[in-house]
Amino acid sequence: MNVHEYQAKDLMRKFGIKVLNGQVAKTVDEAVAAAEKLGGNIWVVKAQIHAGGRGKAGGVKLAKSMDEVKTHANDILGKTLVTHQTGPEGKKVHTLLIEEGCDIDHEYYVGLVLDRAKGKITFMASSEGGVEIEKVAEETPEKIIKVAVDPATGFTSFIGRKLAYGIGMKDKDMIKKASKFFEGLYKLYVESDCTIAEINPLVTTKDGDVLALDAKLNFDGNALFRHPEIAELQDPTEESAKELEAAEFGLSYIELDGNIGCLVNGAGLAMGTMDIIKLHGGEPANFLDVGGGATKETVEKAFSIILQDENVKAILVNIFGGIMKCDIIAEGVVAAAKSLGVQVPLVVRLEGTNVALGKKILNESDLKIIAANDLADAAVKVVAAAKGEEV
Repeated sequence: MNVHEYQAKDLMRKFGIKVLNGQVAKTVDEAVAAAEKLGGNIWVVKAQIHAGGRGKAGGVKLAKSMDEVKTHANDILGKTLVTHQTGPEGKKVHTLLIEEGCDIDHEYYVGLVLDRAKGKITFMASSEGGVEIEKVAEETPEKIIKVAVDPATGFTSFIGRKLAYGIGMKDKDMIKKASKFFEGLYKLYVESDCTIAEINPLVTTKDGDVLALDAKLNFDGNALFRHPEIAELQDPTEESAKELEAAEFGLSYIELDGNIGCLVNGAGLAMGTMDIIKLHGGEPANFLDVGGGATKETVEKAFSIILQDENVKAILVNIFGGIMKCDIIAEGVVAAAKSLGVQVPLVVRLEGTNVALGKKILNESDLKIIAANDLADAAVKVVAAAKGEEV
């Protein structure tokens, strides 16, 4: 689960991580009032969307007067920002963060992520902040340092000093503050079940502060039951309506931009199904794992979500019956096809528990179902069907 920058900074404050003062605004008038409340003579107007690259897309503007705050807020609110992380469709701006300015001395980068190869939470830091870290990694990888944290000992002052020295800090007082900053970020990551914690840029100021100028936090959706206060931060305007609907029914659904709907049980099989569709020249319209505990009603709901996508020209049902029995899936397919009036070609491949009964239910349904012998056969047939070819 993702959160907005202002929400991430609110969480950071609770862990002693220093950030700038800011106010949230959803209208131009609120933006001006926020700047007046913050005081000072310089402010930053920031678009709040779940994507990086906002500055380059025109979503972050510096204002040196109330008139400029008003102008920038008016320009950004309601605008669709297209960044390297949004895709060509972009994201519409509904919320702004009005933040006080600061006198920046140097910009750095720091991030936390789980290094699965090492089995350890790992800091990545760089002296090159305020730019895309991917570009730094590609062009000057020597400017990125990595420090893994041993889970047996946790964060230590040595790790903090190593990071600070590694990104070029030399002042002892600044190194001490940076180490405290890194420790707070690590505690936030661990205690909140984050998957990513990224500060770009982390800045030092000319008056001796170390603070997060920007913030990105992602959380493990499977751990949200432990953090109801974080779950409440989810912004439905930033999520696909179909993905939210699927989650309510226990379905793992991700919307893609192809034209072949996929209904599969098991995340691994779903990934393999999408891969083989692409191998045979097709493009999947979604990732959809109905899980091992799906019922006839769940399968019907899965079909209805797939069919909400007007781009879908054919559907592939690929079930390997283990915990999930093939006859249950077959009953769901038949019920969905009849109640929803499925008009697109339907390719079905069943294998595993109760496969004979599942095929019997499909054969006796009078539905125009294209049977597949194996996964490769299913992929060939659904790609052809999506193109309007005879199968």
